[in-house]
Amino acid sequence: MGQRSTVNDEHSSESDGGAAALAKIVMFVRSRTSPSSLRTPRRLYSTGQANTIRTFEKDSRWPGWQVIIGIEVHAQIKSREKLFSQTWAPDLGSTPNSHVSPYDAAFPGTLPVTSRLNFACVNLALRTAIALQSDIQQRSTFDRKHYFYSDLPAGYQITQHYNPIARGGYVFLPKSNISVCIEQIQLEQDTGKSLFEPRRRLLSIDLNRAGIGLMEIVSKPDMRSPEEAGEYVRTLQALLRSVGAGDGNMEQGSLRCDVNVSVNRYGQSPGTRCEIKNLNSVRFMMVAIGSEVHRQIAMLDTGKSVPQETRGFNEDTGETFALRSKEEAPDYRYMPDPNLPPLFLTEGHITSVRKEMPALAVEIRERLAHRGLTHQDIDVLMAVDSGNEIGFDGRRSQGAVAYFEALAKGRNSRTAVNWMIHELLGQLTQRKKAFHENPISQERMGSLIDMVQSGIVTGSSGKLLLRHMLDHPSSEPLTELGERLGLLAVRGDDFVEHLCLQAIADMPEEANAVRRGVPNVINKLLGQVIRASKGRADPQSIRRMLQKQLSSP
Repeated sequence: MGQRSTVNDEHSSESDGGAAALAKIVMFVRSRTSPSSLRTPRRLYSTGQANTIRTFEKDSRWPGWQVIIGIEVHAQIKSREKLFSQTWAPDLGSTPNSHVSPYDAAFPGTLPVTSRLNFACVNLALRTAIALQSDIQQRSTFDRKHYFYSDLPAGYQITQHYNPIARGGYVFLPKSNISVCIEQIQLEQDTGKSLFEPRRRLLSIDLNRAGIGLMEIVSKPDMRSPEEAGEYVRTLQALLRSVGAGDGNMEQGSLRCDVNVSVNRYGQSPGTRCEIKNLNSVRFMMVAIGSEVHRQIAMLDTGKSVPQETRGFNEDTGETFALRSKEEAPDYRYMPDPNLPPLFLTEGHITSVRKEMPALAVEIRERLAHRGLTHQDIDVLMAVDSGNEIGFDGRRSQGAVAYFEALAKGRNSRTAVNWMIHELLGQLTQRKKAFHENPISQERMGSLIDMVQSGIVTGSSGKLLLRHMLDHPSSEPLTELGERLGLLAVRGDDFVEHLCLQAIADMPEEANAVRRGVPNVINKLLGQVIRASKGRADPQSIRRMLQKQLSSP
């Protein structure tokens, strides 16, 4: 243990992997989100002791009972390489055991070395710590967590139990108006995956995930309801995505939660804690918490004691079930890893990571709201591709928010967001394509919007032109493309007048209804003319011409 691993300023620029030049420092200012500035939170910060009883509002669902909830979030770090083996992390749908090195499979004689430590994982963990206002530890150590399971070939998991990379911090929940304190943030390796086939009575092991870098973010027991727990996980997901530390996709397994739940009567000491393992959906997590609360209250009401145990959750029944009791729980036998020296971080390196921080989710929301976007529009933009605006290892890439902001530059924001959400994203969804597969640049999309706004093409023709651009990407000027496809708007009253007269002649009953004072029927005539013009005639010009012709004797 005599050697030491130090991340210095020179290594900092190399480990960023060619990231963009220094951006403005993005930090939460403590005066903006400190406890003293919150809107009269009903709960104070935790004092640091587990299950500390503080002021709270009573929950009508469980009269006479207090619920105490803490969550351990295991978030896959968004890096191309694993934590120590330099093997590429698998993509969704990768062939089992196709991303495995001898070290990942724990071949005899293979050991982790700090020279292969993926510093991109370290930097992304630092981004998370900065965003959470945590205290970064300039000295952290790696430990071995021993337990035996078929998808853990080494028989231990490398983690940071005793000296994590960061301590403290908090997540502010705006809807609940509380702050959930963070116990610690630690780096660790992921395990493999067990796949059990009941019919064949076969257990298969996929080691693709073995060795992937994780962050374990441990909260204090500051939550008092399933709704607060759900808001906490969703807020943390948004934060990880905004800083590029993780994609937060629970359904794909890149974010998993272990939830600790206990109940006690008002005024009494906290009850026995039970842990619900490996929850991979916010909705299921909330159901699991509610089910566990009801189970514990039912036991206590009948005079039984709640045993401390680890439990699973059955998604089909909506109930938790026992996995192992306290007596059967494994002794992890934590010990310092003898092959990994302490990780030292210089103040200069931490400062360089701080300078590279992208905007946080709350800042992005404020920026978009200032442009006049609705909460629904903002939610859609920030959910597209689960935050892929920041690529692997913290590198900036083209995402939905940046695309919109470039599209709205010099244009009406409402018009830009409507074309992007309802038309572009809608067409990509129909084609089962992700946003990063969009072949239309923001400049070309902006030109299409400008053509519609200036009347060069009608709105319906613009939508047809967009579909052609998605199916047949090219650099052909849009005006020439529209003319070649026969989509440019037809100007001149003679053409519109002829089509309107033809529609009135073809639909005499509708025309007579309009003359008798039933104005809405004119929409049928309008649609007929638009179809006859193949979308090239302006709807407003058609409506004016129809009204003129139907009002004349």
